[in-house]
Amino acid sequence: MSLFDEVLGNDSGFEERPFGPQEAFAGVLLCASACDGHIADEEAQTLFNVLSKKRLYERLSSHQFGGMMDRLMGALKKSGPGKLLDKCLPAVPPELRETAFAVAVDIVLADGVVEDDEKTFIDDLMVKMEIDPRRAKTIVQVMAYKNQG
Repeated sequence: MSLFDEVLGNDSGFEERPFGPQEAFAGVLLCASACDGHIADEEAQTLFNVLSKKRLYERLSSHQFGGMMDRLMGALKKSGPGKLLDKCLPAVPPELRETAFAVAVDIVLADGVVEDDEKTFIDDLMVKMEIDPRRAKTIVQVMAYKNQG
């Protein structure tokens, strides 16, 4: 235990408060960006482009949005993408699950390379989000077309 843990406590605050729909949706996308161990510039750009256009975030000030992303990044650094995803999934609204899946696929494809870790992540995300496999395949095909060239 460090001196800071003794003085400030060992709790970073990330585990206490559950995520709401905004954090959960962004968290899934952040996990997609980080699932291969690093976040490529193209992945980060796609993440922020998508989030900036979603009605889900239109009422957040830039300060609130930054705070949300800081909290998610802290949770990602502390626990990794697997545990962050498990924390986010219950709070993703059912009507946004296919959207989150499609954007996650888009993010994985953004840097032009799909690594084994990313393939595994997308396969697991499909199962955890209960996306029909045929529907998921169609989404992957469309996103692959979108990212060609």
